[in-house]
Amino acid sequence: MNVEVRRDAWGIPHLRAADARALAYAQGHNAAVDRARQIEVERHRAQGTTAAFLGADAVGWDTFARQARLDDTARRCYRRLAAEDPETAAWLTAYAEGVDAGLREGAPPAPEFAATGLAPGGWRPWTPLGVWLSTHILFAGFPAKLWRDATARRLGPDAVDLFAADGTGTSGSNGWLVAGGRTGTGHAVIAGDPHRFIEDPGVYQQVHLVCPEFDVVGLAVPGIPGLAHFGHTGTVAWAITNAMADYQDLYRERLRRGDGNGDGDGGVEAFGPGGWEAVAVHTETIEVAGAEAVRIEVIETDRGPVVIDAQDAESGDGIRDAISLRYPPRVTGDLGFSALLPLLRARTVADVDRALDGWAEPVNVVQAADTDGGLLHRVAGRVPLRHADNGRRTVPAWDPAYAWRGWHGPMPRADVGHRDTAVMANQRGLAAPLGVEFAPTYRADRIRELLNAAPLWTARDMAAIHMDTRLPSARALLDLLAGLDGLGDRAARLRERLLGWDRHMAAGSTDAMAYAEVRGAVVRGFAAHPELASLAQPPDVPEVFRPWLALVPRVAFALETLLTTNQFPRVDRAALVRAAVEEVAAGAPGAVAWGEAHRLTPWRALPVPESEPGPPLAGDHDCVLCTSSLPGVTDLCARGPAARYVWDLARRDDSLWVVPLGAAGRPGPHQRDQAPLWLRGELVPVITDWNRLVPDSPQESLQEAQEPQERHDL
Repeated sequence: MNVEVRRDAWGIPHLRAADARALAYAQGHNAAVDRARQIEVERHRAQGTTAAFLGADAVGWDTFARQARLDDTARRCYRRLAAEDPETAAWLTAYAEGVDAGLREGAPPAPEFAATGLAPGGWRPWTPLGVWLSTHILFAGFPAKLWRDATARRLGPDAVDLFAADGTGTSGSNGWLVAGGRTGTGHAVIAGDPHRFIEDPGVYQQVHLVCPEFDVVGLAVPGIPGLAHFGHTGTVAWAITNAMADYQDLYRERLRRGDGNGDGDGGVEAFGPGGWEAVAVHTETIEVAGAEAVRIEVIETDRGPVVIDAQDAESGDGIRDAISLRYPPRVTGDLGFSALLPLLRARTVADVDRALDGWAEPVNVVQAADTDGGLLHRVAGRVPLRHADNGRRTVPAWDPAYAWRGWHGPMPRADVGHRDTAVMANQRGLAAPLGVEFAPTYRADRIRELLNAAPLWTARDMAAIHMDTRLPSARALLDLLAGLDGLGDRAARLRERLLGWDRHMAAGSTDAMAYAEVRGAVVRGFAAHPELASLAQPPDVPEVFRPWLALVPRVAFALETLLTTNQFPRVDRAALVRAAVEEVAAGAPGAVAWGEAHRLTPWRALPVPESEPGPPLAGDHDCVLCTSSLPGVTDLCARGPAARYVWDLARRDDSLWVVPLGAAGRPGPHQRDQAPLWLRGELVPVITDWNRLVPDSPQESLQEAQEPQERHDL
């Protein structure tokens, strides 16, 4: 293959090849060289084999991945591609073979491989599909249905909506489109930042992909070819946020052992709409580093794979309860990857629009703009048509009323005029018919307010919006605080201090720290109130679902609603706030700045030596600068802007981007070099001029690679 690799001053890879397949090979090879440990962990997560090198703590995820049939679903999706879209199947094959070749170079410098005994390699054409699926299987937050079930049973159905908020298990984003009539150049600008758990290495990789068919810059997910979420081809650019759609269902199953069929599978049956029916069942063994292997039973009913199975709670007649998961790619064998090559080839918003008609999962809100003035604001993805209750709770598998009845379509869209702006921040809006819980409107409203404050915008102006720290959700608590009287002297001084606070969660603000301390105390007090005692002990569910059922974070993210609702009349809100402010005032409120407590704690899959505390952060969960902690639990931040981007349609090289750490995932000058800029809200220039790039060192396996020939047994 004729492949050229260059780098810019930030180590961002720029890849050029003779055709799209050769470029896919080069992208896979580069991902392996730059992100070896990261993509290998993701491969094992998709396969459910991480416990083999991470130990017993990883058994919970591996059990879920296997019982949810993630790897088998990836194979199913690849088989459909191979039959219906052989070009994309060959493109995936080239990428996977590039990864395997690159791992021979990328793996040895990564000390984590030696530390864990992890042997790199073993990518197959369906592995990228598995990585995408494992990354997004919890994206829509289906475990929240378990929380709603528990809340309805214990507090009554009216209490469920009180806790509806963008909580700990969901991923969101900010995105905004400024049409050409509102910019200094007359061409549109698209900007935003996806909010995910901040990982080390980062979940997004800046990359430039060039071949005779296309020339695209964007944010790739390591382990996945192309640019599914964020890209700029020079004439059209696109970006997404989580639509907060509901497209995965949990069914309450009744299982029993049949007489067996002689092959040792136990003859498990499930009670469906037509009575007792045979189900697929087999056992698998999870190898565990430093411990005994774990054998699990994998069961799949006509609804879907069983992900919760009360095997130890059979009734006297041998029937036990279980919960199965139904999710679109398991049903259709399609993740929407046939959209990826058309996206790279897109030249107009019409091209992007057509490509995304075939998108499946996750369901996104999309914004796009082109150099001819075309604008696009739509939802893309696949959402099943079914009973409204399916979206809110677990539903009985034996009742045909809850069966899927086809797919929503066409997906919602909105017109954007030449002098308009459009904002997507996970709020209830364009995707409202497709979801149940959405993010509060704070971020969306604040972005609109900021955009409306100036008549014209440029690409470089967008950083001020990215970094806005105003916290509108503080209002409910501060209003209660303002109404208190009879406080002790120290508490009264603290109250006046907080009422005079500018409500910005600035890293250097001691007032923001004092507010966070009072908020945390209120959250803990509310969660400990006898009215909520029945929720304190979550249901007995697998470990992977427990974050959605933890009471204190649920209270934290629904605090404004809980402080203003008339429900729970026995909860004296004013007394809770009084106790909290007295408690905090008795110490040293705001003794340090907010950033000293609100520090970045990136997620690392593989063990690393003890490191220094993460850097101080500004922002908070409901700020535009969405750096989430868990009020009442910890002020440390694990989730925030996993990248920032500004796509300029006037001139692509005036576009800007940055990631939390750096372009490289291995030790070297580009592992952390963007971190100071990310912290300050600065952005790195997008460079596409090949003459301004530095040739990368020769890579033997890339230079000697041939066209993919290998056959893969599915």
